[in-house]
Amino acid sequence: MSYMLLIVEQPGERDVDAEEGQRRYEVMHAFAAGLDSRGLLTSAESLLTPDETGVRVRRRGGKNATVDGPFAEAKEIIGGFFLLKAKTREEAVAIAGECPAAEWSIVEVRELGPCWDGARQD
Repeated sequence: MSYMLLIVEQPGERDVDAEEGQRRYEVMHAFAAGLDSRGLLTSAESLLTPDETGVRVRRRGGKNATVDGPFAEAKEIIGGFFLLKAKTREEAVAIAGECPAAEWSIVEVRELGPCWDGARQD
């Protein structure tokens, strides 16, 4: 099964001194490398923040509308993700507990699957 670990940050959470920023960068890369060596990692990326670089797209009535960031004040932002191959939800939750970001952020575990429940093949 595929699971996504979403790194949920508070706005401004990355506003740390250079030493702490480097420490976080190194432990997150080591975590990803460890997952990869265990055959669990499909992909991992950090999202750029703040959201000034983001664009929202929605289509209504056959027409696309875009809104450039920054977006409305958010209580939380998605700072990055790890895409995993785990056998069970419990294994994915255990891996989330190993993630260094759990020390300064929240790590949310989400199972991946079809966007329409009727398409699920359990």
